[in-house]
Amino acid sequence: MPRASVTQDRDRRIIIRNAARSDAELIVELIVGLAKFEKLRPPDAKSKSRLVRDIFDKKLINVFVAKEGKTLLGYALYFFTYSSFLARPTLYLEDIFVRAENRHEGVGKALFMRCVEEAVRKGCGRIEWQVLTWNKKAIGFYRKLGAEKLDEYRQFRLNSDRFRRLLH
Repeated sequence: MPRASVTQDRDRRIIIRNAARSDAELIVELIVGLAKFEKLRPPDAKSKSRLVRDIFDKKLINVFVAKEGKTLLGYALYFFTYSSFLARPTLYLEDIFVRAENRHEGVGKALFMRCVEEAVRKGCGRIEWQVLTWNKKAIGFYRKLGAEKLDEYRQFRLNSDRFRRLLH
């Protein structure tokens, strides 16, 4: 049975739990919402199918969902990397997103804290994620939690077209 944590606020019962296949369509809908929020192109139909397959069949990524009744309020999508210096796994938080109408209700913090619980359970040495430079509210939220900004690192990326060209 999936682990669940419950956040209660007077008349509300918000459950944070592992995603179930029945959540797939709503998770994809929220991922599209995140893309719009971040001003990025949302996943196309093939990408949406791969996401569902990679979450539920291949189990390459993990998802916690925040639900109230039948409504999916938000999600956290994560996977594990490894720190050779710590010799421990790292929980990498790829996405955390809450519907606009449910922000400032503690849903994001509940999702984040569920990731913290999972990192402890898995013996992780750290949790890492990225935040867009213009997302000042998120930056403030993470700083309040004690997260540190890493100025000494720069992110690099090769998209699939470019890394395939390296082979030819």
